[in-house]
Amino acid sequence: MTLSELCQARGLNAETVIEMVNEGVLEVRGSSPSEWMFTSDSLCRINAVLRLQQDLGINLAGAALALDLLDELRKLRTRLKTLAHNFPDW
Repeated sequence: MTLSELCQARGLNAETVIEMVNEGVLEVRGSSPSEWMFTSDSLCRINAVLRLQQDLGINLAGAALALDLLDELRKLRTRLKTLAHNFPDW
């Protein structure tokens, strides 16, 4: 998905998405905004950031940190489930 397609899909302007990339909310392939390609996960991350900003009044840097922490929590829960599955008496 290109920057233009992402902006159109979510109703955002390019500057907002560029800020999200610069803050580390979104990962891109490509070296410049005109070449950037986004994954489908980008829409989920944008929705989460907008929800954090609107519902909790968190700024972009705080939303980026919250997303990183939520990703880490998700990974740890997955690892814990794997451990519990492999070592049921643990």
